[in-house]
Amino acid sequence: MTSPFALMREIREWFDGPVALSGSIAHGASVLAAQAMGADLAYIGSAFIATKEANAVDAYKDNIVQAQASDIVYSDLFTGVSGNYLRQSIERAGMDPNNLPKGDISTMNFGSGGNSEAKAWKDIWGSGQGIGAVKAVESVADRVDRLEAEYNTARAELAAKARMALA
Repeated sequence: MTSPFALMREIREWFDGPVALSGSIAHGASVLAAQAMGADLAYIGSAFIATKEANAVDAYKDNIVQAQASDIVYSDLFTGVSGNYLRQSIERAGMDPNNLPKGDISTMNFGSGGNSEAKAWKDIWGSGQGIGAVKAVESVADRVDRLEAEYNTARAELAAKARMALA
């Protein structure tokens, strides 16, 4: 996978239109970093699964709150296409996340692909690596307010560091 640092520089060499950067973004400081790298927008996904308004089961939301980046398993087993999944949901389905067989896109059926009746997204939950920043299930409004406050704090801290570096 290409680093977003390299990717944004290469994209900006030939494209001056709007770019949304995604991946591991669940904190206001990450939004600021995406902008600093040249993105116009930061796309946040998994953090919004753990909101009161999200149409996800409570266990899924709670798992996101409890998990860290190290709990994400990258596998193509469940759909035939590589994706990130929560370790705990794979274990709950009776599979060993450290020893998953390779998937096959030609047999895509959105089942577990393993020795379980569990289905991708219904029982085996997708999530991104940024979930370590998610500390509670809260309303969307509270999550957005938190992101704004984190962004403003990160921006002020960065400005202070820049002033000290120039002094």
